[in-house]
Amino acid sequence: MPPNTLISSKDLISYRKEMACHILLFALLALASSRVMASDPSQLQDFCVADLKSPNAVLVNGFVCTPPMHVTADDFFFSGLDMPSNTSNQLGSKVTQVNVNQIAGLNTLGISLARIDYAPYGHNPPHTHPRATEILTVLEGTLYVGFVTSNTNNGNLLFTKMLKKGDVFVFPEGLIHFQFNYGPMPAVAVAALSSQNPGVITIANAVFGSNPPISDAVLAKAFQVGKDTIKYLQAQFWVDNN
Repeated sequence: MPPNTLISSKDLISYRKEMACHILLFALLALASSRVMASDPSQLQDFCVADLKSPNAVLVNGFVCTPPMHVTADDFFFSGLDMPSNTSNQLGSKVTQVNVNQIAGLNTLGISLARIDYAPYGHNPPHTHPRATEILTVLEGTLYVGFVTSNTNNGNLLFTKMLKKGDVFVFPEGLIHFQFNYGPMPAVAVAALSSQNPGVITIANAVFGSNPPISDAVLAKAFQVGKDTIKYLQAQFWVDNN
């Protein structure tokens, strides 16, 4: 609007509304652009088979690529997921991971797999995958599964479900979750995860089995129990079923 121009109140209101629309449009475009820039980049090649022996592997978010002329079909292959794993441990479960460390061709593809075997009344204890959402499919048996939300005004909400053969359940990325075999027969499930290397943090192992141990004073205060209870828990052998 030109300077030194007399305008009516009606024109002023219309001008302000127009400016507000422009500002809102600009804000929405900026937000959309920031979301695009923050997402993972698209593949720039057909594949990037991980060079697991490269000394430079720790310098990138993932692994450096094997030269394409050295890639074979075996870099995209894994065998044996049909075989049951040994569940004779304190947890009564075993996780067979199929991620970039087993299939080098998964590097940069953002997906992996796992088979979980459960002995009767065995369980996959509360844990989290810091880099992946998990979708679990029950192949045999019956599982009681669930996840807990992050802190909210209503506390940490628990979502649970009884699953039977053929059922599917999703565990959102980063949230603590578990599976328990309620049945007297073994159970089997397959999990797909949205990362080539989802990572796993087993809660009890991390809290009570860290090396070096977390101060008993810290844990006693956090769990509101005596130090003797913490020392007892830290003295246990915390099984890793992965």
